[in-house]
Amino acid sequence: MSASHVIADDAEALAVAAEVAAEFRKDTAERDARRRLPHAELERLSASGLLAVSVPAEFGGADVGAGTLAEVFRLLAAADASLAQIPQSHFVYVNVLRRQGTHDQQKFFFGEVLRGKRFGNAQSEAGTKHVQDIRTRLAPRPDGSYVLDGVKHYSTGALFAHWIPVLARADDDTLHVAYVPSDAPGLTVVDDWDGMGQRTTASGTVRLERVPVPADRVVPHHLTFQGPQLHGAVAQLLHAAIDAGIASGALAEAVEFVRTKSRPWFESGFETAAEDPLLIQRFGELAIRVRAAEALLREAARAVDAARDDLTDDSAAEASIAVATAKVTAAETAVEVGSALFEVSGTRAALDSLGLHRHWRDARTHTLHDPARWKVQHIGRYVLHGTRPPRHGLL
Repeated sequence: MSASHVIADDAEALAVAAEVAAEFRKDTAERDARRRLPHAELERLSASGLLAVSVPAEFGGADVGAGTLAEVFRLLAAADASLAQIPQSHFVYVNVLRRQGTHDQQKFFFGEVLRGKRFGNAQSEAGTKHVQDIRTRLAPRPDGSYVLDGVKHYSTGALFAHWIPVLARADDDTLHVAYVPSDAPGLTVVDDWDGMGQRTTASGTVRLERVPVPADRVVPHHLTFQGPQLHGAVAQLLHAAIDAGIASGALAEAVEFVRTKSRPWFESGFETAAEDPLLIQRFGELAIRVRAAEALLREAARAVDAARDDLTDDSAAEASIAVATAKVTAAETAVEVGSALFEVSGTRAALDSLGLHRHWRDARTHTLHDPARWKVQHIGRYVLHGTRPPRHGLL
């Protein structure tokens, strides 16, 4: 791979993200229609330096704020929701190293990230009791190293990764993350993802059969949740940014379609569809929804940054609730705008060849990641009773 640029600060990160998103937008519909996996685009993303913007300054990174990181993801998702989803786990597992990695682990892996190397994910499992019922095992060997055995599903990013962080349980049942090179013996990544949306994420299966793992490639993830933490808030902030980006991308495409391709309804009496006051009203309503989602995203990012500067049980809870609020709103907005695109654009918008349905499919698929109804429950308990949300990776 080519040498990666090192981004200096937040302003440069946003400028590069806007530039890269504009490039990716050109072929989004074609990639989705053909399910052409974005290998070249991910190489471009690595080379741009965007994947290293959360590396701490002491290790040579820009260490951008949560607001910048969320905006990077929103810009990418507005262009291509699959491409935005692929590096979400990358940043999550950079964050795991920030929290629990040793200095030597941080120095090595942050160096890898600065060189453009990508982290994937081998986290979720199918057929278990629930999402946190992790059965992949990290078994010790006499020499102090480990072996991994298990099967992972929904492994977004794994097919494109240089390193695959694997969530596994040790003999004492505690959660650890093992950082495994993609070419490790016994590791197989299967491209069997067939989701109706986010079609080019290649979120398929990872099989682990006696995969060797050196001791210095294992991080004690269970320690993350023994005190106030922002692991879940940061992960969910990026999901909220993806949803907000899908919504803004769908709205922009609807605007362009109505301005250039839609015919006016004959009863309106206007020469163009864009002059129809009923359409104008609906676009106003959709714009309000998108702006609200983006505003809540920015507020959530500010709460995350404030908590990072002064991490306590209270600041962590406030950040989690702010992010949950943004995520619920962004998810609802993405699905609504993705559907309303057809309502405002008319019959021709339903042509499969145009690919406009990808916005709704991406929104409907991505918003299934974890249920919004439970976020609303935690928000309600916090507001009514002052109950802090639980410490886990989904809040």
